[in-house]
Amino acid sequence: MNNGYGLKLLIAGVSAACGLVVEIVAGRMIAPYLGMSLYTWTAIISVVLAGFSVGHWVGGLIAERPARQALSYVAWSLLLAGASTALSLVLIRVIGPTIIAQGWSAVPTVLTVTFLLFFLPSFFVGIPSPVLTKLAVDDCPPGQAGRAIGAFFAVGAVGSIAGTLAAGFIFIAWLGTTKTLLLVAALYVLLGLALMATQKTGDTPKLVVPLLVFIVGMSLLAVVGHQVKAFTEPCRPGSSYYCIRVVDVSQQFGQPSRLMVLDHLGHGVNLKSEPHKLVSPYVELQDILARIHSGRSSPFRTFFIGGGAYTLPRAWAAARSDAEIVVAEIDPVVTRTAHNEFWLDRTPRITTVVDDARNALNRAASQSFDVIVGDAFHDIVIPPHLVTKEFFQLVASRLKDDGMYLMNVVDHRQKPRLALSILRTLQSVFDNVEVWVTNEPGERATFVLAALRAATPYSSLPSR
Repeated sequence: MNNGYGLKLLIAGVSAACGLVVEIVAGRMIAPYLGMSLYTWTAIISVVLAGFSVGHWVGGLIAERPARQALSYVAWSLLLAGASTALSLVLIRVIGPTIIAQGWSAVPTVLTVTFLLFFLPSFFVGIPSPVLTKLAVDDCPPGQAGRAIGAFFAVGAVGSIAGTLAAGFIFIAWLGTTKTLLLVAALYVLLGLALMATQKTGDTPKLVVPLLVFIVGMSLLAVVGHQVKAFTEPCRPGSSYYCIRVVDVSQQFGQPSRLMVLDHLGHGVNLKSEPHKLVSPYVELQDILARIHSGRSSPFRTFFIGGGAYTLPRAWAAARSDAEIVVAEIDPVVTRTAHNEFWLDRTPRITTVVDDARNALNRAASQSFDVIVGDAFHDIVIPPHLVTKEFFQLVASRLKDDGMYLMNVVDHRQKPRLALSILRTLQSVFDNVEVWVTNEPGERATFVLAALRAATPYSSLPSR
């Protein structure tokens, strides 16, 4: 086989890898705007597959053209794949907040945002594969067309696997979403230019004007992107679980203060000089309930399911010198950020276990706690294995006789079906379970479920 067979295979494999890198990175990219949930991943996969499908169909039409013309179209599709991939970084900053502000329900919102960002990159990168496969088959010696088709299907699958693994395990953690997408865009452009370079010299004058237009367009994109900070990484690199952001809210509280945002939700506000001041109402509610029920037993042992900004662990460590606090936080970057940016002291009285909370509690068979706090979330959803009867039985076995379990549940304020479902499961394990909610506006509320040995002697609690 000749006529650039190796280059065609390379382009098919690398473009397939890049297409899957974009698909995986897409989830992290839109997390600061829409979170990461079943809705977002369903929309991303559907839109990317739709782009690939339409691109393959168009590529099939292009494959029927003369070889030189077909390769020219492939080269341009790669250049446009690079341009549209880079453009997605600009679009998310420009149109993302506007669409979200329309107040649509979750499904149309996430589908619209995802389509506008990722359909075109997937469409353009879907074009080369059928064209290159057809041209390779045309160049095959008699009787070898089947192995050529198999080779292109195989290299596309291998490229897709490699792109998925590289994005999930390397690129996002090491480079972040922005640099990863820019790298993919650059690879697309390099592949397109390499393919153009293989064309006969007689075609060169025809390419000058289109290439100049492309260069000018990319330059304008770079200028606009710089103005909207499209090429600035919004998330802290290194985290395999969340898009972590640190927001300065000092002006709001009149002193150095910061908010930790995981994906698109706040997970704790810390005040530098006043760790005991809890500005999030549900956190203050947990603190009040613990003060009412935990008594003054010493040492004061607590276990936290999820760390976030370590707001309550930090407050309890400052309030009680006898506090012995264990925090199960699965993402080490979250803990590192809490130490470096949220004034969490490196004290032996706060022990962090980098593991899933269920595993950590299972290994803590020799310990008993005054308070266990459930505060683990993925988006607004609690990991399912942390709301089962078996897990609550494990929690109960790790509490002292007069210990208590506090759990946050985000739900609809008027129709809290999730909170009520978890309540029923807790009641199958604990004799007394209370549901508390803060008096705030809005449809969505953070409920605090409290599993106690004795009922709280108040029906309402004043905020400090």
